[in-house]
Amino acid sequence: MTRSAAALLLCWAGGLAAQIPDPISADALRAHVTFLSSDLLEGRDTPSRGLDIAAQYIATQLRLIGVEPASPDGYFQNIDTGPSAQNVAGVLTGSDALLRDEYVVVSAHYDHLGRRGNRILNGANDNASGTASVLETARALVNLNSRPKRSVLFLFYCGEEEGLLGSQFYAAHPLVSLIQTIAQLNLEQMGRTDGVKLRTANLTGWNLSSLTKTLVEAGHETGIRITNSSDSNRYFAGSDNIPLARLGVPAHTISVTYQFPDYHKAGDVWRKINYDNMAQVDRAVALTILKLASSPERPAWSAGAKPYADAAKKLNAPRPAPSQSRP
Repeated sequence: MTRSAAALLLCWAGGLAAQIPDPISADALRAHVTFLSSDLLEGRDTPSRGLDIAAQYIATQLRLIGVEPASPDGYFQNIDTGPSAQNVAGVLTGSDALLRDEYVVVSAHYDHLGRRGNRILNGANDNASGTASVLETARALVNLNSRPKRSVLFLFYCGEEEGLLGSQFYAAHPLVSLIQTIAQLNLEQMGRTDGVKLRTANLTGWNLSSLTKTLVEAGHETGIRITNSSDSNRYFAGSDNIPLARLGVPAHTISVTYQFPDYHKAGDVWRKINYDNMAQVDRAVALTILKLASSPERPAWSAGAKPYADAAKKLNAPRPAPSQSRP
C-alpha cells in the first residue's frame, strides 16, 4: 500500500473530506516501543523509576504531537490508592460547538512487571505496543485537515499488571464527565503476530455493544479483518476497558493476539514485533476513533449486555435539581 493510498483510507465517509496527511508509520511505532521497552526503564513496574521515566516520555510525546493536557494539573493524574504512580492523559478538543463536550477515550496501559530475579521483563508487546499505538493514533488525528466533532481523550494507565489499578482509579476519579464519555477503545498487545494471520485483530465483548460494528466497518475500509475470538468474553472482563464498562460506558479492548510465546517473560522484546502489521491495524483503530468522534449517534449496549446496559441507564438517568433552601 502506498503512503498516499493509506492516507486516503483514513477519512470519514460521512461528508467530511478530510484525510490523514501523515499515515501511521511503522518506524515511529518502532521508535516508541524500542525506548519504552529498553533496559533503561527496568520493566516499568508500578511503582518504579522506570515507570516514571515512561510517564514523562508519554507526556513529552503528547506535547510534541500537539495534544493538550487533560486536566489543569497537566498530563499526570496521581493515583492515591496502593502504589504511588501516575496515569497520563491528554485531550484533542473537538471542532463542533455542541459535541466537543462529549469524549471518545482511546487507552492503553504503559506499565509492565519490572524484574524477575536478574532478568528485566521489558514488556514490548505487553504493553509498549499499545502505548505506542495510542501515541501514533493521536498524531494521526491531530494531523487531520479538520478535527473530529467530539473530543478525544488519550489515556495511559499505570498499574494494569497490579490489578487494573490505574483504570479503576480513573473510573472513580474521571478527568472528564462519564455521562459525556460515549465510548472507550482500549489497546493491548498490538505488535506480535506469532501464529496469527496478518492484518487481523480481535475485539473483546464482541456482541455486547454497537462499537463492534463501527470497528468492523473501519477495518473493512482499511483492509483489516476484525474477528471474534473464543476468548472474547473472558478477556473483556480482564482488561482496562472493564472499569468504565461497569459504569455504563461502551468500552472494549482490541488486540492482535491474546496469547504469544513470551507473554510475561523476558523474551517479550522490541525485535519480535511486526511493526508493519502493527501500523496497518493502528490505521483501523484511528479510523474507528474518528468515526466514533464524528458520528451523530452514540454507541449503545446490546440487548444481551444487561448489567452494562443497566449501568448505562443509571449513569444517564436524569438528576434531580438541587434543592434550594428558603432564606
